[in-house]
Amino acid sequence: MALPKKYLITEFRVEGQTLINVAIGCAGAFGGWILNSLSRSIIRIEDRISEMPLQYVTKDDYKSDIAEIKGMLGRIFDKLDSKVDK
Repeated sequence: MALPKKYLITEFRVEGQTLINVAIGCAGAFGGWILNSLSRSIIRIEDRISEMPLQYVTKDDYKSDIAEIKGMLGRIFDKLDSKVDK
């Protein structure tokens, strides 16, 4: 016994609500991917920032080291000046 024609799917119609639901779902998935990517980037940046004191010199340390070097050079130049006079 064959089904009547009204029960057979002869054409595919997409309702407006279905299209809206699919669009919102795609936008949500894309937004989630963007947020995940941003959070991973922030974590990588925080890791690099936490490693900075191990690789770079702070400004205060640099200033004290330069002052010490200038003091040593000043003493060396004073000794050289006293040797030239003799």
